[in-house]
Amino acid sequence: MKFPEPLLEGRLTRRYKRFLADVRLMDQEEVTAHCPNTGSMLGCQPENARVWLSQSDNPKRKLKYTWELVETAPGQLACVNTARPNAQARAAIEAGVVSELTGYSQCRGEVRYGEEKSRIDLLLSGHDFRPDAWVEVKNVTLSENGQGFFPDAVTQRGQKHLRELMAQVARGDRAVLFFVVNHTGIREVRPADHIDARYGQLLREASAAGVEVLAYRAALAAEDGNPSGRLDLFEAVPVCLECAWSPEGKE
Repeated sequence: MKFPEPLLEGRLTRRYKRFLADVRLMDQEEVTAHCPNTGSMLGCQPENARVWLSQSDNPKRKLKYTWELVETAPGQLACVNTARPNAQARAAIEAGVVSELTGYSQCRGEVRYGEEKSRIDLLLSGHDFRPDAWVEVKNVTLSENGQGFFPDAVTQRGQKHLRELMAQVARGDRAVLFFVVNHTGIREVRPADHIDARYGQLLREASAAGVEVLAYRAALAAEDGNPSGRLDLFEAVPVCLECAWSPEGKE
């Protein structure tokens, strides 16, 4: 999958009120863009960072521009638009890229489920011999020394999702936590115990209970490090649940 239109490059001036970002475009025009990310965006908003925006001609939109990509370090890109990962995961699954989730004939999104009144991102059904798969998708953009961490802030909602997934396994279905690695510098994903220790604990409990944990990385950049215009998930990334985080990056 690709961005529908070429992106506009600029420089980040500031992010504020969570959903707003001021950007100076290459022609020096100052614009305000929608920032579609409810997280802390830790590590994804360096001062004066190169950023790329999509634009819309929809007259009903309050803001014409949407913040899509950021260069977090020289040659490393991250996709900060958290509206993208569900579509990325779905496209990869339907294309057969995710070997662990092949064989399902139907894929539905935003299906209500669970005792805590959740909505699952993707529900896969219609497999010849495997039970339905309930897939919760998470966006990973926090990178530290090539390691990706989730979450980037304490997340009660994420903790709830892990409990719901464990309950689906107990009912006899498959449950999958699917990390979309939207950062080109990440080579491994770990729970961010240093940010949300309870989430890390629950994730390990979920894995032990039978919740499958997968991670696939997006092809955001071309060989020169600039945006390729593509959002495809193209390779699996290891997930390390046993590794403990330390400030020095040592286990």
